[in-house]
Amino acid sequence: MPINAEDTYFSLEHRFSLGVEHESGAFYAAFPVTNGVVDYEELYELTPQQYRAFLADPPSAILFVQEARRHEHDDLLIQKPGWNRGIPS
Repeated sequence: MPINAEDTYFSLEHRFSLGVEHESGAFYAAFPVTNGVVDYEELYELTPQQYRAFLADPPSAILFVQEARRHEHDDLLIQKPGWNRGIPS
């Protein structure tokens, strides 16, 4: 199922974005991944407080994104990956 999301902030340098998923209203942090066949983004749900804090001070999101890239926040994935999970690109 496609995700209907809108980025509200994007860091080209650190390769992550912040935004809102329109169907659920969930806030997220996302970064690109690839599985060798397709490139896509993994979206991790943020609390409204995290989203506001990261949007007000984007560098404060870097630690969270680094942890998510190491799969330390998989419980927060908005859409669970399939068997051929990508790696950060």
